[in-house]
Amino acid sequence: MNKDQSLPWDHPRFKSWIAVARACQLMQSALARDLSPLDIKPPHLDILVNLFRFEGISQQELAHKLLVGRSNVSMTLPQLERRGLIERRGDKRDKRVLRLFLTKEGRRVTEEGMRIQTALINSILSATPIEECLAIGSNMERVVAALQSKMGDDQGDG
Repeated sequence: MNKDQSLPWDHPRFKSWIAVARACQLMQSALARDLSPLDIKPPHLDILVNLFRFEGISQQELAHKLLVGRSNVSMTLPQLERRGLIERRGDKRDKRVLRLFLTKEGRRVTEEGMRIQTALINSILSATPIEECLAIGSNMERVVAALQSKMGDDQGDG
C-alpha cells in the first residue's frame, strides 16, 4: 500500500467491528467454561433456549432462528436426544416434519444454563449503564438487519 492509503485498522468502523468480534469470541469462551459443569456448550444452550421459548418448533424453524443450516442442527440434535434433554416427535398434520420438545431434564439444564449465561452477562456488563447496553443492542440489531438484507433470506439454509 502506498502512504496515501490507510490501513483497515486505522478506520473507526473497522476498529469497532474488531472489538465486537473479540468481545463475542471471548464471551463464548467464558460461557463455554461456565457451562462445562452442565456438560453442554454454547451451541447446545442456543438450541435448548430456543426450545424453551418456542416449544414444538420444527428442525427447520430452529435452524432459521439460529441462522445455521438444517444439517448443523440435525447433527447436534441427536447428542441432546441421547442425553435425554430433548425429544423429537412427528407432526400430527405432516408426517415429514419433526417437532422438538424439551424433556423434564432438558428444562432443568436449560434453566440452569440461562441462569449461568445471565450471571455472566450481568458480571461483564455491570459497570455499563443500561442506556449504553440498550444502545449497543440497538446498533447490533441494525447490523443484523443490514446483514440479513445483504444476504437475502438464505442465511439459515446453508
